[in-house]
Amino acid sequence: MEKYKAIPEGYMTVGTLAKKMNTTIRTLQYYDKEGLLSPSAESAGGLWLYSDKDVVKLHQIQSLKYLGFPLEDIKTRLVSLDTPEDVANELTKQAGAIREKLISLTEALHTIEALKTEVLQMQSVDFKKYSDIIINLQIKNKYYWAIKHFDEKTLDDLQGRFDKEEIAELMASINNLLDKALQFQRVGVKPESEDGQEFAKSFWDKMMEATGGDANMFLKIAEISQKGDKESKKKQETANKFIQPALEFYFKKMGYSPFEK
Repeated sequence: MEKYKAIPEGYMTVGTLAKKMNTTIRTLQYYDKEGLLSPSAESAGGLWLYSDKDVVKLHQIQSLKYLGFPLEDIKTRLVSLDTPEDVANELTKQAGAIREKLISLTEALHTIEALKTEVLQMQSVDFKKYSDIIINLQIKNKYYWAIKHFDEKTLDDLQGRFDKEEIAELMASINNLLDKALQFQRVGVKPESEDGQEFAKSFWDKMMEATGGDANMFLKIAEISQKGDKESKKKQETANKFIQPALEFYFKKMGYSPFEK
């Protein structure tokens, strides 16, 4: 470490650096102790001196720390900044890490806002449902809103037979069937046609898989599906105009009704 009688141009004291970079002298002392950032020089009076290059290196450390990297990892990620290419490459890496952080923060914000909406609509404190909603938001199950409408017995039954990923996959499969029902309507497929009846069988088999063969639970799920947002509700109502007659014809052909007492 070079020593100077006075503070030369391009250098600053530890206090100046701390103020400029919105940190504390104690933090800079800790970074020196941990081998992350040491002063480039020292004055004759024993003042630590930092260069403009140290400012850039400190910015590296602060950025990586903000992104959640522990100090040990930051130490291995710090690179030399001796050429424009070194600086540019490091900035590119930091920009990529920040983009990932922004995506993560955006998803976290969406989860918080969505959970807040669900909590207010439930009008009661139910931490079990809160946790279920959070988990389904994290796995991007867009039907997370339905959880607040299920009673505890139905939720326990579903969670006893499926894990959270399987529930999301099941809901996605049902949504695909709704899309198929809408497509059949658009092209004029008749519910009683061969294609319509193949659809009815696929739809009913999937619903029986979802409900464990409980027709009453099917009715409950059908009722809940009418409580979604405006777009989901409209989609369900439109699809039902094909699904209901297709199922009625299917049950008639099979010679039974699963909803008879």
